[in-house]
Amino acid sequence: MSSKGFIGRTSEVKILEKYNDSSKSEFVAVYGRRRVGKTFLIREVLGQQFDFEFSGLYETSAKVQREEFQNEINRRSKRKKDMPTNWFEAFNNLRDYLLSLKKKKVVVFLDELPWMDTPKSHFRTALASFWNGWGNRTPVLKLFVCGSATTWMIDKLIGDRGGLYGRISRPIYLAPFSLLETEQFLNSVKRMNFGKKQVLDTYMIFGGIPYYLDMMDKELPFSANVDELLFSSNAPLKNEYDFLFRSLFKDSGNYRRVIELLSKKLSGLTREQISEGCKLTGGELSKVLSNLSSCDFIRKYSSPGKKERGQIYQLTDMFSLFYLRFMKDKTELDEHYWTNMRESGAKTAWSGYAFEQVCLHHIPQIRQKLGISGILSNAYAWSAKAYTDADGNKWDGGQIDLIIDRSDGVMNLCEMKYSQDEFSIDKRYEALIRTRMTMFRNLEKCRKDLRCTFVTVYGVKTNTHSGIVDDVVSMNDLFV
Repeated sequence: MSSKGFIGRTSEVKILEKYNDSSKSEFVAVYGRRRVGKTFLIREVLGQQFDFEFSGLYETSAKVQREEFQNEINRRSKRKKDMPTNWFEAFNNLRDYLLSLKKKKVVVFLDELPWMDTPKSHFRTALASFWNGWGNRTPVLKLFVCGSATTWMIDKLIGDRGGLYGRISRPIYLAPFSLLETEQFLNSVKRMNFGKKQVLDTYMIFGGIPYYLDMMDKELPFSANVDELLFSSNAPLKNEYDFLFRSLFKDSGNYRRVIELLSKKLSGLTREQISEGCKLTGGELSKVLSNLSSCDFIRKYSSPGKKERGQIYQLTDMFSLFYLRFMKDKTELDEHYWTNMRESGAKTAWSGYAFEQVCLHHIPQIRQKLGISGILSNAYAWSAKAYTDADGNKWDGGQIDLIIDRSDGVMNLCEMKYSQDEFSIDKRYEALIRTRMTMFRNLEKCRKDLRCTFVTVYGVKTNTHSGIVDDVVSMNDLFV
């Protein structure tokens, strides 16, 4: 729990307070995935100090945006001014109002900034003029902005090459909750009284997104909560997937096609495979892949030394994965679908992959358990196609989803396994692990010591085949 009375965000709170308390004007931009809590954070830390606050309106004309902007100025100033005909006039009116307060410091919060930047409105130019014209004026201006359209925030604001170039005092990326923060939120704030396994299962569906977690009802068990939020007749998150992409990306169709293609190939696809499957090429495909990565929907990985063409793109957003596996194109679902869902091939495959993604979101915690937090290391994945070696031996190929390559001459080759009990290694699986490690060493000409590392829910069961395992990381170790 943070000093402000909410979960996590300790470093972000300190940054906001630092820039708010400085002796000069500051322009701070907070960005991150939709529903991650950007607005809540800023309001909780600084809300009592706002001299002006306005939130952009979704899919609304520039004229209406400016009118609502002016209405808020009029409400605060208790004076009625004519409606501005452009954003330059609107920001001039804001400046006049702020100066009329005759304060040493004025604090402004503009929420959902990308929605205010409608086509041909010249919003960004006017915003730049407002900020640049303030200069060393007294009072000092503390301008805090945020937006869910991460690509707009990065490309059009933080990375602007025009009038806002280099003007952002501090960008702040707000990440989803970790498992520990999710546990704290569910149990300390929502009073759910969940054990770690239920928290993990919740995370595998909703990720660490506070907005989704806050909708859970402490009076309902976990499975009933899932049914109520996703499968009931009036499920509040039933249409969340569609709105999520529409609100983040202007050409949402291309982004959805890429995500939906990746959901069918959990091990990931190359750029060429995505291009062929989605009929996207060149700059458009590069933009889509870059933006999806910036918004934490996908990850790109490759082994050291692999060229760009060998890189793999993989779906990592927990909510999108669940939706596409169990909800998309299903018009008639049982309202108690998740409660009645028995173990099936589809659920087992989803559970395994979702747990892998949880682990990949918690690599620092895995390093801590292994005792290598202070050792320089890189994390990546590896895959190889079937091949025949120089001696004529045939190898089936394989994949390792997480390799921790350490500067102390060791590599941890991680197996991530979701199960309802201790994971049991049989003779066949032990042989598969040994073959995969041998293949990795031979193909990569690796001279480092290789340690077989298992990341599981409840550990690894001791038997005649468990000797292959050098290190074990359990679910509890991820909650730090």
